[in-house]
Amino acid sequence: MQQPIFLTEKDVEQLLTMPLALEAVESALRELSLGQASDVPRQRSRLPQTTLHILQGALPLQDAIGYKAYTSNRSGIRFLVHLFSAASGCLRAVFEADRLGMMRTGAASGVATRWLARPDAEVAGVFGAGWQAEGHIEALAAVRPLRRVKVYARNAERLKLFCQRMSEQLHIDVMPAGSPEETVRGSDIVSTITTSATPLFDAAWLSPGTHINAAGSNSLIRCEISEEALRRCQTIFVDSVDTALCEAGDLLPLLEKGRLQARQLVELGDVIAGKHAGRSTPDQITIFESQGMAIQDLAVAVRLEALARDLGLGVHYPC
Repeated sequence: MQQPIFLTEKDVEQLLTMPLALEAVESALRELSLGQASDVPRQRSRLPQTTLHILQGALPLQDAIGYKAYTSNRSGIRFLVHLFSAASGCLRAVFEADRLGMMRTGAASGVATRWLARPDAEVAGVFGAGWQAEGHIEALAAVRPLRRVKVYARNAERLKLFCQRMSEQLHIDVMPAGSPEETVRGSDIVSTITTSATPLFDAAWLSPGTHINAAGSNSLIRCEISEEALRRCQTIFVDSVDTALCEAGDLLPLLEKGRLQARQLVELGDVIAGKHAGRSTPDQITIFESQGMAIQDLAVAVRLEALARDLGLGVHYPC
């Protein structure tokens, strides 16, 4: 077994591309659907000042088992991914994982868009202009021929700079939206990546055939999508039913009231593996509720480790 390595944020940034992240996330979801992977929903240890979050899982076909751990408090959030060999149990690599997580989160919505959005989707409306929104828009642009992205955020100056940067980076028209309604109306894809506690838009603004990516509501106190919008979706797709039942803030109130049943949730991996239909008609409104899974992080980590060893990046990790 090779000596484990440690990769910094700078190393990850040098190696990680969106095509790599998309392929990795799709492989993890497919293997989960086929019973070739396992994933444990996020667990949290809370103190008044700090919370520890842990996601763990395994991809035996990729010789991977491990976890992502991160702490959050007022001073910031710190991410680490630990990758072990599933066969030997030996440590393979440790990663600083802020960028890894951002790209993986975006890639999950990108994979959902690839499988659920209309092939001709070319206009996206995005809620959020933070760190996570960068990877999100990059992923959408990688799987659909976008000609325009409308972005809505509360801080107008920050939004303007964000749109300028993303336009230059992706060579497409990324523009500030003046209101939530402008963001949604006429959009083929609507994506939410915020920390909002209340729904972001009116269901009536959705056009037939829209695909929705809801990526910010991973706790009971968060809610980006209204019950009315969910009712317009024939099927609700999730990354993991078990995880959605634990922390999907958009869905938990409806599940508790009996207005939604767990059996109505379909895992995206089942669509990728050919076990369940995705979009059935051009006019269907589809939604993907993304919570995040350890196996997605691990699949990305496996590929980054291989690239790092080929290029001689990273430092030896004492163990």
